[in-house]
Amino acid sequence: MRTSQQESHLNRAKASLRQALSWYSHLRKSGGRSPASWELSGLVKPEIEVLNSALSKIDSNVIRIAAFGLVSRGKSAVLNALIGEKVLQTGPLHGVTQYPRSVRWTPSEKGKVQIELIDTPGLDEIEGQIRAQMARDVARQADLILFVVAGDITRTEYQALCELRRSQKPLILVFNKIDLYPDTDREAIYNNLQQLATQGREVMSPDEIVMVAAEPAPMEVRVEWADGKITEELETHSPQITELQQAILRILNREGRSLLALNALIQARQATAEIAHKSVELRQKEAEDLIWQFTKYKALAVALNPVAFLDLLGGVVADLALIRSLAKVYGLPMTGYEAAKLLRTILLSSGGLLLAELGSGLFLGLGKSTAAVASSENPGNLTAYFGAAIAQGSIAGYGSYIVGQAAQVYLERGCTWGQLGTSTVIQEILEQVEPNTILYRLRQELSQHLN
Repeated sequence: MRTSQQESHLNRAKASLRQALSWYSHLRKSGGRSPASWELSGLVKPEIEVLNSALSKIDSNVIRIAAFGLVSRGKSAVLNALIGEKVLQTGPLHGVTQYPRSVRWTPSEKGKVQIELIDTPGLDEIEGQIRAQMARDVARQADLILFVVAGDITRTEYQALCELRRSQKPLILVFNKIDLYPDTDREAIYNNLQQLATQGREVMSPDEIVMVAAEPAPMEVRVEWADGKITEELETHSPQITELQQAILRILNREGRSLLALNALIQARQATAEIAHKSVELRQKEAEDLIWQFTKYKALAVALNPVAFLDLLGGVVADLALIRSLAKVYGLPMTGYEAAKLLRTILLSSGGLLLAELGSGLFLGLGKSTAAVASSENPGNLTAYFGAAIAQGSIAGYGSYIVGQAAQVYLERGCTWGQLGTSTVIQEILEQVEPNTILYRLRQELSQHLN
């Protein structure tokens, strides 16, 4: 992707994150004045930290690359080879890496982004559940994943690879320790990896399956001396890591800042959705009371208003006020324009129920107005007036209740949409990605999670 397009993606992501943080600034600073606000402030503290962390990561232009794999596949050795020095501990024993550790990598072609490499424990080590959760946490933060194998993929490795794919992150499959295989075996394993990596869906290209020898085993060589003496010595070879370096730099130069922007937005989207869910859950009773209050007032106002059209207009205004009041109760962002859009959405998705309310309300309103005018000449028409008023008020009240119930759902699910909403900006980026990129291959999967 063009550099200008990547910069645009990064700037849009920054604006979206800053807007999200401004929406919940009352929770970050004082927690609000009411006890419920204080309680909500504590509940959503982890999500607010995610938003702050995502914005900080974008501001610092840090790309995170995490290495995963089973024990003894050489994850630490691969990262050491990329860095060019032995920073991370390696060894023949299982489980040398006990917890995630990150180091900075500064390749000569790094461009404007900084690169952080994350080493992780083996996915099949002791305390599997804890390790699995740790892996999910690291994968969520990573912008690019290296999955390291050292031969044909085992069943456990294949399951781990499928689990990492579900994180919808770009992934490079690294075939390490190729120095241990003859050329024919190496090519056969590589072909098998290609078939497995692309099985079922084209999320990896051949360029994203690379072969390396991060820490080649010393080889015994025969040395003949001038005096005729012959000895056997161990010779250490340099790491074969160039192919992986080029693959990483090619991806980062082509779409690195877009990957950074998209991953930050995905984390922020999950955080804002969780904030909305916790807000709705915590204030459910207060919201229900508010809906019933609006239901009664709308029914009464529509029933007592003798002028057709004005009672319908008043009912619509009441529904708009209900939606904005619910948003205020939940502490979720909502403008008058967005409330009107939400009401239209509810009307169109209600299966015609609320549209029927408007139709019957218009019919009864006209009948009520006619009865009101006629009652001045014939008091007996008052019975018709009150009958129409009660029927219209009941329908209007029921419609208001339906609007309130639907608005609760839409407010929780729709907090990531709207101008500069995280889902909106994610969709914009996905619509602009080019066909020769990793993001293009992931676009369909990522788009499905926006619905």
